[in-house]
Parts: sequence; C-alpha cells; structure tokens
Amino acid sequence: MKKYVFFTIVFAFSILSIKAFSQKVGLVLSGGGAKGVAHIGVIRALEENGIPIDYIAGTSMGAIIGGLYAAGYSPYEMEQIFLSEEFPNWITGKIDSKYIYYFKKEAPNASWIDIRFDYKNTLRPKLPTNIVSPQQMDFAFLEIFSGANAAAKNNFDSLFIPFRCVASDIYRSQAVALKKGDLGKSIRASMTFPFYFKPIKIDSTLMFDGGMFNNFPTDIMYDDFFPDIIIGSKVAGNYEKPEDDDIVSQLQNMLMEKTDYSTICENGIVISPNIKKVNVTDFSNTRDFIDSGYVEAIRNIYTIRQHVKDSIPIETLNNRRLAFKNKKHPLIIDSILISGLNPNQKLYINRLLFKKSDDIPIEKIKSEYFKLLADDKIESISPSLIFKDSINKYDLFLDIKKDKNFVVEFGGNISSSPINEAFMQLQYKHFGKTARSYFINTYIGKFYSSALAKVRFDYPMSTPMFLEAGFVIHQWDYFKTKTYFFEDKTPSYLIQNEKYFDVKLGLPSGNKAKYELRFVESISNSEYYQNNKFERNDTTDQTNFNFNSFNLNYEFNTLNKKQYANSGSFFKTDLKYISGTEEYFPGSTALNKKSSASKHNWFQAKLKYDTYLKKRNFNTVGFMFEAFYSNQQLFNNYTSTVLSAEAFVPIPEANTFFLPLFRSNFYLAAGLKNIISFSKNIDFRLEAYLFQPYKEILQNTDLTAFYGKEFEKRYVIASTALVFHSPIGPVSLNLNYYQNSDQHLSFIFNFGYIIFNTRARD
Repeated sequence: MKKYVFFTIVFAFSILSIKAFSQKVGLVLSGGGAKGVAHIGVIRALEENGIPIDYIAGTSMGAIIGGLYAAGYSPYEMEQIFLSEEFPNWITGKIDSKYIYYFKKEAPNASWIDIRFDYKNTLRPKLPTNIVSPQQMDFAFLEIFSGANAAAKNNFDSLFIPFRCVASDIYRSQAVALKKGDLGKSIRASMTFPFYFKPIKIDSTLMFDGGMFNNFPTDIMYDDFFPDIIIGSKVAGNYEKPEDDDIVSQLQNMLMEKTDYSTICENGIVISPNIKKVNVTDFSNTRDFIDSGYVEAIRNIYTIRQHVKDSIPIETLNNRRLAFKNKKHPLIIDSILISGLNPNQKLYINRLLFKKSDDIPIEKIKSEYFKLLADDKIESISPSLIFKDSINKYDLFLDIKKDKNFVVEFGGNISSSPINEAFMQLQYKHFGKTARSYFINTYIGKFYSSALAKVRFDYPMSTPMFLEAGFVIHQWDYFKTKTYFFEDKTPSYLIQNEKYFDVKLGLPSGNKAKYELRFVESISNSEYYQNNKFERNDTTDQTNFNFNSFNLNYEFNTLNKKQYANSGSFFKTDLKYISGTEEYFPGSTALNKKSSASKHNWFQAKLKYDTYLKKRNFNTVGFMFEAFYSNQQLFNNYTSTVLSAEAFVPIPEANTFFLPLFRSNFYLAAGLKNIISFSKNIDFRLEAYLFQPYKEILQNTDLTAFYGKEFEKRYVIASTALVFHSPIGPVSLNLNYYQNSDQHLSFIFNFGYIIFNTRARD
C-alpha cells in the first residue's frame, strides 16, 4: 500500500513537472497596413506544422489579425473576410449599396466641398478630422468581435488565445496596451491612423494607431505573458529620411516613432515575408501577400523547431476553437439605448427607426442603423453591445453625435466653353421631435443663373415621410453657349426665364427608392428671334407659359456618382398633368404680328432606366433606355413649340445647348456605354445614343410648327470623355457629336459639375 501511494505521488509530481516546464509561445504581429494580411499566412503555416500559439499581440493591422485569431477565427475564415466584397468598404468608408437609404438623399447639386458650423454665440467652423468614415468598419467590428467579447466577459486573457493590442494616447504621448473592455473598439483604436480614420475613445481617452509609439509590441508580449519563445511576424519598417518636397514622408516621420523590430527574449525568431511596397490601403494583393507570409514561415519552421519542442495537432486545435465558438451567443438585441442626444432627439430616433420587438437580430438592426446614418442631422454613431447573462441577449448602445447646425457648400464648373458657373449653398438644420432643414443657394454664370429657397420637414413614423416647399428662379442664356465655328441654321438668340413655387410629399420605397407627389405653380418667359437676321435695335419675340402641374414619380437610384457614374442603376417613372396658358408677343422681326393667348392642358409620362453592369477586369458596360409620351398641343410657332417639348440630354454638356432635333412630345431613346478604368479614379468613356421621335417637330415657311411623318428620322448623340474623379469633383476632357445639329462637334474641358437646380417641369 505504501509503495502504491509513493508511485502515485511520484507520477502526479511528474505530470505537474511536465506542465510546469511546458513551453509557452507568444506570437507578435507588426503593423504595416495592407501588407499585414501576410500575418494570416504565417499563422496558417504555424498551425499546419503543429507550432502552438499560446499568446498573441499586435499593432494596427497586426491587431486586427491577432484579434480575429484570438476571437476564434481560423486562418481560412480570416482570409475569407479580407477577400470578401464587404472588406474594401471598411477601408474606404463606403456604405454597402444595399444599405444606402435613398429617401434621405437631397437632389444633386454642383457642390465640391462643404464646411460645417456650430451656433454657440459665434459661428465656429468644423474642420474634418478624418478622410474615411469609420461607420462601416465600426458596425463590422461590432458583428465580428462582440460574440467573442461576451464569451470572454470583456477579459482578453479569456479569449480563445490571450490577446493584447496596442493603441496610442496622444495626450500623454505614450503607447497603451489594451487587455480588457470592448474588443472591437480596442482593435479599431489600434489601427486608427491619424487623419485617415476618425479617432475613438477608450475610457474617455482619444486613441490612435498603436504604430505611432510601438509598431512591434514584443516588449508588451514579454512583460504581460513572459513566454519562453517569441515568434514575430514583421511586415513593416521604420520610415526613410523625409524629403524636403514630400509632405507624406514628413508626416510619417513626425507621427511615427522609430520601432525596434526585434524580439526581446533569447529564443526569439522574426519572420519577415518578402512583400513589395504598396499603399497602406491597397488590398489588391491580399491573396499574394498571404501566400508570401505562408512561404516565409515555412522557410523558418526548422529554425523555430530548434526552440519549440511542443506540438499541437491541428485536430486538437480545431476542437478547442470549436469549443470556444460554442460559448458565443447569437447577437440578439433586447434593448436599444441612446446617448448623446436630448430627449426630443431620442424620441425622433426611436419613432423613426426602432420598432418594439422582443428579439431583434443584429441583421435587422443593421439595415435600420444605416438608415439612421443616412440622416443629415446625424454626424456619427459609436455602437457597442453589452451582453446580459441573465437572459443571454445583448443591449445595443448607440452613442450618437448630432451634426452641426450650419452647412456651407461651394462648387460649380470651370470650363473651356462659356458655361463657367459658381455655386454656393447655405443649409440650416434643426433636430428635435421632427427634423427641419432650410436651404438657400445660388448659381452664378453667363449661361445659367439661379436662386433657390426651400424648407424640408421630416416626420418620424412607422413609414417616414417628408414635406418640402420651395421657390426657385432660373435663367438660361443659350446665346452665350454658341461658339460660331459652324454655320447657324436655327435661331441662336434664346433666353429662358423661369420662376416657380412647388410642394413635395415624399415616402420611401425600401432602402433604394422613393415616391414623390409634387405640385408646381410656375411662370416662364422665353425671349428669342425666330431666325438669325436681326439687328441691335430689333426686339425679340416672347412666349410666356404660366402653368400648374401635378405629378407622381417613383425613383430608384444606386448610382455611385452624381455625374459620370460607373456603377449602380437608376430607374424613374413620372406621371404628370399640366394646365396652363401660353401668351405670345411678337417682336420686330416676327412674320405674325398678332399677339395671342391659348389654353393648354395635357398629360405626359416618362420612363428612364440607366444601369452599369458589374466591372470585368478594367471594363464596365452600361445601358440606357428612355421613353416619353405627351398629348401636348403645338404652341404658337416652331421655336415656342420646341421649347415646350421634352429634351433628350444623355450627356452633361447637352444640358447647355438648345438642340431642336433632340426635342419631342413622343420619343424613344437608347444608349450604350463602355467605360475603361485606367485606375481607381481615371475612366475613359465611350457613349452612343439613338434618339427616335415618333413624329418630328418641323417648321413651316410661316415659322409655325407641324409634325412630320411617323418614325421618319432619327438622330445620334455620341461622346468620348477622359474623366479624372478628383476628391472634390470630376475633371473631364470631352469630344461630343450631335448629328445634324448646327454645332455637331464640340471639344470641351470641364472641372466640376454641369448640374442645375430642378426645373419646374422636371
């Protein structure tokens, strides 16, 4: 019996001794932007060769990879995240098209930039602190890391692999090792490069990219976990000496301290994948970089095995990973709690978006969340999930920051033709139980001038709605757009003036479409000569058309740009009734010297569909179809009839010409577009459109109008354009062709937008 007890004690001590002296391996992952995905390949190689990873620490991109691994994601699952269609949206800040809430979008204008102000005794401008919006990333991190965070009870030592990430406290000018709290926010803090991403608060302290002070946290690994062996994966290095004419290199050296890219312990191994230099946000080489990390790690396995004797079979590791994943609870929301707003503003948010439900899955919240972000009264949202053990559900906390009250926008168009214009808009936003926005804007130019004043009321209901009222004044001087390089056959002197009051009621149709009911009361005046034989002392003919209209339209829009789009779709149907009075006053050159007044009433319908197919390699194909029908009567003369007809304007410059051949009361039109993308921001566009009027509007010898034969003629508009999509607007070089028109060819340079305030009959 004594011998049995003795051997039992010896055996127990032997087991404890083995455990006590088993090796512990720490893996350290450097920052490095897009190159950091190579860490996934390194981890895959270590797993396949049975190298245990007992602790993991990382900075910036290393924090993302390390955090994913610590949260129970396998190398394959991590690779799929970075290769997914959603991942580029994290880096660019682009909202996935399926979450765009078109109902909240304002009509496009010629704005380049905006400056936001707050009203606190004085107007104080708000300058942007980041280039990329973090909203897409913040919600993605919420989905990816919250389950693991709850399973570990906010303690990073209790994750699948104990984990540390490094952020920078710029107030104290020091690195901070994050070891507990919100896992997703900690990782987001670690990779928040200054000025590129918006900083995030951890315990009321603004945090930035950990690489500013410690881009390779081997010291934190050593101090916090004291492993026997440290394996480092390094894809970064210290920046080279700054150049006197390179501000980027100067900022990098100012913001980022020099890092010691070595391991502290004696048994340290550094794996340095051979990766080419790329922009920190260029993830186009993700698969190649992962493979490079894998290959370099395999090359180092023999060296690693000189230090690491323990092994962990891949089956054992996968079972452990599965056991941790099973601790995660589905992201089911019990309550939604809002901070950062006053009681009336909270009431607006709750009425607008979140309906009472016992169990709300995060997928349903996601759609509503991005609807909220689309509201121009909201500047930002910081989301977090807190797990409630008692009911195995989560509370969703939304820390909402209200946008500034004032927004000033500047823009316009700089052109080689006489269509230069300046644009400015001032908006004031009120946010309470309801939301109101007040707008005034102006366009100033030789060709086009306009002023607008409007107010929009947004009502939060189960089905939200808006009510908008506005007053607009326009003037178009088509005489200013003539270049005189071609013989004029149609009247070249034409000035149109319009002023109108309108009221709109809008309702959403899903995320990407809306319905609008609109009433318009308009007064318009056109001054023109019906031929080009006039002198300084002659007076123009004048046609006034004063009308009111009712229309209902449905509009679907996912186009990615307000001019020169290269992805997405647009669909619009519009039904309209117009009733008005035409007044004609002859000028000194008119053949008909009698004034006249006529009543006109008609219905019209328009359908437009414009879409771009998915890009293949560098090529995108687009299609356009447009149909218009009206039972409108002919006006007093040919010019006034054509002016009142619907214009087909498939390219921006066509809006600046009076093109009688491309106006009709009943037509079909179709177009084909081919876009070659030389880079992310440079496109070469080839476009061709066929315009087929049912009956062409023709001119009698007495200058009155009549209809030609059915489908007798058709006309083509073609365009080539080299477009650079700059951060503030498109820069384009265009060669355009208008078949049978006086000005059939035009070569034009534009910087900015050829976009105007909405017409009364749009």
